[in-house]
Amino acid sequence: MDFVSDSTFQGRRFRILTIVDIFSRECLGLEVNQGIKGNDVVALLDHIKSLRGVPRSVRCDNGPEFVSKILDKWAYENKVELDFSRPGKPTDNAFVESFNGSLRDECLNTNWFLSLDDARDKIEAWRTDYNEFRPHSSLDNRTPSDYSRTELLRLEN
Repeated sequence: MDFVSDSTFQGRRFRILTIVDIFSRECLGLEVNQGIKGNDVVALLDHIKSLRGVPRSVRCDNGPEFVSKILDKWAYENKVELDFSRPGKPTDNAFVESFNGSLRDECLNTNWFLSLDDARDKIEAWRTDYNEFRPHSSLDNRTPSDYSRTELLRLEN
């Protein structure tokens, strides 16, 4: 998990919570809002949990949203290890940093966001393309969604 910031054409700042599965490189969720608190992080994790189950661990930095009591409680109740990166060491969370770079280069830097809703729509469309249509060389030129589906089936058998 990590955050990226941007703004609408009017200069209104917003943040994007990014959650990426390091196994499949799949972007499991993006939350776009002006302010994102610990409650919002937990809500997105609960949504992902309802679709994919509970992860064994979540890697994140030491931002206030990630060291919140509500996230700590969620992790404890769901038996999820919170794996915090060392302060000032973004390379500890290289997969999400790489993803955030792609999000910035391919979506945020190439779009003009008219409003927060416009940003949500364009960013979600990019996430769909990233997960469903764009092959990744690190996944044998499969899309993250395809890789996730086939590898999970393989592991179940």
